[in-house]
Amino acid sequence: MSQSLERSHLSPRCTQNLSGLSVAVPIVGNIQDNNHLVWFLQGQTLLSVPGKHDKVPATVAIVPCKCLETLEKDRGNPIYLGVKEPEFCLFCTKVGDQPTLELKKQNIMELYNRPEPVKPFLFYHNQTGRTSTFESVAFPGWFIAACATGDCPLILTQELGKAYITDFEFTTLA
Repeated sequence: MSQSLERSHLSPRCTQNLSGLSVAVPIVGNIQDNNHLVWFLQGQTLLSVPGKHDKVPATVAIVPCKCLETLEKDRGNPIYLGVKEPEFCLFCTKVGDQPTLELKKQNIMELYNRPEPVKPFLFYHNQTGRTSTFESVAFPGWFIAACATGDCPLILTQELGKAYITDFEFTTLA
């Protein structure tokens, strides 16, 4: 079952308090693209692979950023993206002149509970219909992407809809 990640859909699991938006647990699910390539964790690398019975998709955890004051408005909903079992979070850094996507050992709820946004771990989530894009907050204009053929690591790209797939579908786990 696909679930929208817009704030209005997060509200049933959230409560307002003096510090703003609050969630008890992340929303968890799987992510795939229109070619049915799923996100798959191999060691400390997140790959996009064909969804087959012998490949168990990575369980992706999502929580909103509750510290919105210092982030750009109207770019999308800022979220943290993590991978459960083991606990890693997607992290954007620069290697040479190139922004890169990495996994870093980090508890997603610790990021959520920090008093300031942790921009290298944040992504602007935008949803159109059933598909979503995830834009790096630390590197605006750079999006999580997968190669069209599969069996390659997820990367960051500026080229939307060209050589790499940047539209993904998040399916919640019951």
